[in-house]
Amino acid sequence: MPLSEQEQRLLDEMERHLLHNDADVVTAPSGDRALSYRNLVYGALLLLVGVGGLVAGVILGGTWGIAVGVVGFVAMLAGVMVAVTPVRRTTPVEPRERSAPKQKESASFMDRMNDRWDRRQDGR
Repeated sequence: MPLSEQEQRLLDEMERHLLHNDADVVTAPSGDRALSYRNLVYGALLLLVGVGGLVAGVILGGTWGIAVGVVGFVAMLAGVMVAVTPVRRTTPVEPRERSAPKQKESASFMDRMNDRWDRRQDGR
């Protein structure tokens, strides 16, 4: 069932208000910290080794099985921690050249997205 014109306007206004006021909730990490692909790969490998250790511990059973299972679980936990830990960038990331005119440097990502959304909704 389609929305009436008044309901559509109210929904658009609520979306704009939400995006404008709650932009801090959706902000991406900025500055000199970012996820590293190398850490993601190492973390995933460590996670797989940990799963293998956990399965091997269940297969072995007994005291050795418990020890191998605990080591496997610790390896899984370490793999996740390695994968999601941001690293400090050594060189600053240079902005890509764009053919469109530059936005204000002080505008946040969400402000720029809000401006684009508003322009798109206004038909410009």
